[in-house]
Amino acid sequence: MSSSNIRDLQRELENKANDLSKLQKDIAKNHQVRKKYTIQLGENELVLKELDLLKEDANVYKLIGPVLVKQDLAEANANVRKRIEYISAELKRLDSTVQDLEEKQNSKKETILKLQQKMQTLQAGKGKA
Repeated sequence: MSSSNIRDLQRELENKANDLSKLQKDIAKNHQVRKKYTIQLGENELVLKELDLLKEDANVYKLIGPVLVKQDLAEANANVRKRIEYISAELKRLDSTVQDLEEKQNSKKETILKLQQKMQTLQAGKGKA
């Protein structure tokens, strides 16, 4: 009876460890995406600073594929601001997601620790018998 309990606990422990591994991969993936967005945010803020330095009548060009297309300064400014707004919102969303994943990860770690302790107790009891 006791050895089947230990086997059941081992199976459960393996499943929880697999879940934990998946969560850790998701966290790593989110960190990579967040890093990409952070870089894009920095680039766009730099572009906005450059646009702010220009005079009203300055020529602004946007690269579309292999072609430079003339663009209105106000329109370029608005586009960059919208992009910054979007990227900032995505960063907030990613932060929230990572926080949730990290809470789940901590919960899984606690569950795994409790299962390990339970197994050790059962094995110690079996060894004495």
